[in-house]
Amino acid sequence: MFAALSDGTRRALVERLAQGPASVSTLAEPLPMSLPAVTQHLGVLEQAGVVTSAKTGRVRTYQLVPDAVRPALRWLDRHRLPAEQRLDRLAALLEPPD
Repeated sequence: MFAALSDGTRRALVERLAQGPASVSTLAEPLPMSLPAVTQHLGVLEQAGVVTSAKTGRVRTYQLVPDAVRPALRWLDRHRLPAEQRLDRLAALLEPPD
């Protein structure tokens, strides 16, 4: 999941799909890359379980999988507080003495 979302293009595709299903050509239109490159990015997202696709005739349409990122969000929530506490301790150590 994290690897699939680590790429800016894939995050942009997810943001667009949050508005609703879209065809590959619609998703590719605003991006500065070829249709095959966009299709590869969508394949990574599909393999990670973030999106699904359906083909009707010659048109492939993608949509977000509801709650696909929920497990990742739970993991982040579990690790957020300890990480913030470590960063706060580090900031306190790096502060110049008064």
